[in-house]
Amino acid sequence: MKRIGLKIDVETFRGTRLGVPKLIEGLQRHAARATFFFSLGPDCAGREQTRLSPGRFHDRLTRLYGLVLPAPDIGRRCAAIIREVRDAGFEVGVLAWNRVRWEKNVLAASNAWVESEMGRAVERFRELLGSPPMAHAAAGWRMNRHALRLTQRLGYAYASDCRGNGPFVPVIDGEIVLCPQVPTTLPTIDELLAGAATTPDEAVELVLAESARGAGDAVFTLRAESEGMRWPDSFGRLIGEWQSRGHEVVALRELIASRDLSCLPRHALLLGQVPGRSGPRLIQGAGFPGPP
Repeated sequence: MKRIGLKIDVETFRGTRLGVPKLIEGLQRHAARATFFFSLGPDCAGREQTRLSPGRFHDRLTRLYGLVLPAPDIGRRCAAIIREVRDAGFEVGVLAWNRVRWEKNVLAASNAWVESEMGRAVERFRELLGSPPMAHAAAGWRMNRHALRLTQRLGYAYASDCRGNGPFVPVIDGEIVLCPQVPTTLPTIDELLAGAATTPDEAVELVLAESARGAGDAVFTLRAESEGMRWPDSFGRLIGEWQSRGHEVVALRELIASRDLSCLPRHALLLGQVPGRSGPRLIQGAGFPGPP
């Protein structure tokens, strides 16, 4: 049985408050599992550089947060919803402290800046859920070597920071990072709408076609702000079609828990272009011979 890992990025205050409950309801209706990655600090979406994030659809209020209106503290104001996700049996991980600031600055950021941003997110996660996070997903698939090293030092069981073909042990600047990567392997709906598709339902058909290729597991990334608020029916149809074709929809931890980490391939991590997105994103590069 082919498995589709669902990676849900929750980026904003309104996405957490309005999109997440709808996604929980839809996933439970299909008996599907998923991993939710939360932005846990201030919602500064009003400062977003749209050229870095094509396809983002924020409502009018969200576009004012951190610009004209005060930036709401997502972790504090949505604590009950984040705990509800955990209590409903879904895996919960860290996306960022301040997502907009991360995407804008991380590529050139210092080790001290990275440690502060990632450390604040970890501490907020502990405060909310009473345990350390075990999974990390880079906002916008953007990281630097300091952040990748920190995924190991912070004790993450795995990270989903890049685009690629399948789980691997990352190598950055010749250094092995002992925190396996579970990359996004499928195109997102918003990326397809920026190019090959004209409607969300057309994008769903393209995702289904892509996920049918190959026999291995796949990872699909969605956002609470889009699939949870704007395209819930299209997303529900996507899950139903996967299941009707015999695919199991699972959390990301299930894709890595079944792997022998000592046998995972090693691959370089590098910055490259992703169709439908502007600017560099972290991608799985060439492999290295031998076990990690």
